[in-house]
Amino acid sequence: MKNGQITGELVSYGSQNPRRWLILLAVMLAFLPVVLDMTILHVAVPTLTQALGASNNHVLWVIDIYPLLMAGLLVPMGTLADKIGNRRILLTGLVIFGVASAAAAFAPTAEILIGTRVLLALGGSMIMPCVLGIIRRTFEDESERGLALGLWGTVGAAGAAVGPLIGGALLGHFWWGSVFLINVPVMLIVAPACWLLLPRQEQTTSGPWPIGQAFLLILGMIAVVYSAKTGFAGKHPLAVVLLTLTFGLAMLVLFARKQLNAATPMLDLSLFAHPAILAGIIMAVVASGALAGVELTLAQELQYVLDKTPLQAGIFMIPIMAAAAAGGPVAGWLSARYGLRPVASLSMIIAALSLGWLAVQDFHTPGLIVPVLLALLGLALSIGLTASSIAIMGAVDASKGGAAGSLEATGYELGTALGITLFGVFMSVIFGHNLSAPVDLPLHLADQAAVSMGDTYLVAQQLSDEKAAALITAGKAAFSTTHSVLLLTAAALIAGLAVLVFFLLAGVRKVANP
Repeated sequence: MKNGQITGELVSYGSQNPRRWLILLAVMLAFLPVVLDMTILHVAVPTLTQALGASNNHVLWVIDIYPLLMAGLLVPMGTLADKIGNRRILLTGLVIFGVASAAAAFAPTAEILIGTRVLLALGGSMIMPCVLGIIRRTFEDESERGLALGLWGTVGAAGAAVGPLIGGALLGHFWWGSVFLINVPVMLIVAPACWLLLPRQEQTTSGPWPIGQAFLLILGMIAVVYSAKTGFAGKHPLAVVLLTLTFGLAMLVLFARKQLNAATPMLDLSLFAHPAILAGIIMAVVASGALAGVELTLAQELQYVLDKTPLQAGIFMIPIMAAAAAGGPVAGWLSARYGLRPVASLSMIIAALSLGWLAVQDFHTPGLIVPVLLALLGLALSIGLTASSIAIMGAVDASKGGAAGSLEATGYELGTALGITLFGVFMSVIFGHNLSAPVDLPLHLADQAAVSMGDTYLVAQQLSDEKAAALITAGKAAFSTTHSVLLLTAAALIAGLAVLVFFLLAGVRKVANP
């Protein structure tokens, strides 16, 4: 060991490594279950609600706790990987993720399921930054790195998009826990492959790992998101919401001050000086947040309103995943030919137009236009976000690959958590305003039914057939209106993002043609 760097005779990272494409395959397979878990539960929401008797708040936390905790853990785990090695952290994360998946599959209550999702987030937060860090160190050649990141983007986009289809297929034949249990055999294959392929000695950075700073970041993020969730829901006193928000912001400010003053900061805030990195993180937060909210509500629209099975809902969303799978490699080629700025901006504009057009479509008679719009949405978002990844990873040295990768991944996870939180609460508010419950429905049942479409179905189970049918009909009408409003809101957010990215990427050069 010399100057904080490990040297040795074993295979090392580098573009001349003959195993580099096998390494890419291994880490992409390790990454796949992590992104699948972001969306695989979307089509399982109605089934989960009925099987566990989960409230709307329980369901939101089951889905939200995973990206929320990952958002707080990714930067600490990314910097830890830079210090002790990506291989060690990745293998540990794979084991934790596999064990947590098995535990989640057999969770008897919503509360225990939330706890197992915490463990899944811990494992996932170890896997994600290591994958990007390993790709950055393995592919030193810029053209090869562009291709590798394009393939990685394909796995990420397609994995997130295929989640509802896999979830629907599993729920069509097995119980809800199967959406978690499927991760176990994948980990049993991927973990040994990574153990064999990844170099045992790699370049690391010296210095201690400031665990206290990690806790500040995690506490701050959780408090801010929790205050947003409770504040918009309006179920807690304003003083409590403001106190929680103030505490969260104070923790984040203290974390930032420590980064600026520390000799060995956990997060190198100088990375934000790169316009490409700043643009990429903003894109990750806004786009992933809007997409998470759209996918969650679309899956519920298809099942609750159109009465589709989970499998049918997954099949309906195939255009998104098929187009997203093509977006990664296409982004690398387009970015090399035309530059990151026009590719990222134009792709976001196309995504916004697709969402706005979808908002005025009748999903009962989708025809050809709805599948085409879904495909455009998946392709545009995949191209834009992969182009962002290429810009971010090309803006840093290999030694900071893990930190930059974890920072980008934090943007995705934080965006997903905020998207589920804000869109979920916003959906509840809009749904409640538009629900016209039967006039003879008791007040306490009417209030419960107005929380969400899932609660409407739970209330309907307590009524006579005639009253239940009337309530469900009213709920379907209210949810369709809510879905249109959410699609228009997401379109506006992504349109604003396109303008912002256009200015932030003004000085970013083209990448080498992959």
